[in-house]
Amino acid sequence: MAKRNAGSAWAKAVERSFKAMTRNTVRAGTRAAGLGARLQAEKHKPPPGAGDWIAGMAIGAAGARRYRLYRPPGALFGERLPLVVMLHGCGQDAKGFASSTRMNLIAARERFLVLYPEQDRLANAQGCWNWFDTRSGRAYAEAELIMKAIDQVCLLYMGDRARVAVAGLSAGASMAALLVTRHPERFKAVAMHSGIPPGVAHSGLTAIGAMHGRAAAVPLNATAQAMAADWPALLVIHGGADRVVSNGNGHAAVRMWADAAGARAVAGRNVQRGKRYPMTVTHYRRSRDTVATLVEVEHLAHAWSGGAAKLPYSDGRGPDASRMIWAFAARQFRS
Repeated sequence: MAKRNAGSAWAKAVERSFKAMTRNTVRAGTRAAGLGARLQAEKHKPPPGAGDWIAGMAIGAAGARRYRLYRPPGALFGERLPLVVMLHGCGQDAKGFASSTRMNLIAARERFLVLYPEQDRLANAQGCWNWFDTRSGRAYAEAELIMKAIDQVCLLYMGDRARVAVAGLSAGASMAALLVTRHPERFKAVAMHSGIPPGVAHSGLTAIGAMHGRAAAVPLNATAQAMAADWPALLVIHGGADRVVSNGNGHAAVRMWADAAGARAVAGRNVQRGKRYPMTVTHYRRSRDTVATLVEVEHLAHAWSGGAAKLPYSDGRGPDASRMIWAFAARQFRS
């Protein structure tokens, strides 16, 4: 009898243990599901500010890429608005880039659309645009996906095809440059923030060398130079303390644009606004036209100049890159 009672007690203890384990597992699963739901809801929540945050998708040979479109409040039916395309850097997504750059706040005031194409982590684990992978053709396929997103926005949301500018940070800057070299007639302006000029890399390994300034831009042949003379105006913003992408890449980009157009550098101006980092601004002009502008920001590392404080890849102490980019693009739209 004692043995039966002992066995029964043991069985009940095991049963209680399994019930406790089950309850704990269910609770942990519920907490995880709740956290996952909150993270998903946060991801789809629009950045701060008034206006529409519209989801879309472009499909092409390289697969599909999601995008987000910011439309300013008060947009009128049938009204054609300028379009600024913003290409994020590695480790970012559309919402993070919009929050960091705060370009939507400028768009709300100045009335233009902002398109944020988003790289798929299946295409690049770090979320980088594959701007360098020209040997396999993957870079070109991704560029065409971005062009499809631009076409959709112009068709569905009344973007003005005659007033389109593209800007990017780091890998996004390099993809922006690739876009305009393939479709120069589609853009009025391009802005490269901390990026690498086209033609410097053709694989992941050569891209790493270019980031550290160990690769030189390939001189354009006569045919390419004739085509490059019609590239849209270029704005380069680069930090003097950038240890991720050497600021020599910024110099190489403006020289490429200037040489193709026969432009000459005007003496640089030192500018400091309030307590923000000082910068040196150098224009490259052909006659009265500004072909390229280089903005070198002292003390700025690999981050969006003047971006939202405390966000990744953003430095609020720098001059406002978003304002500079819009001012630059608006001048090209008027001309």
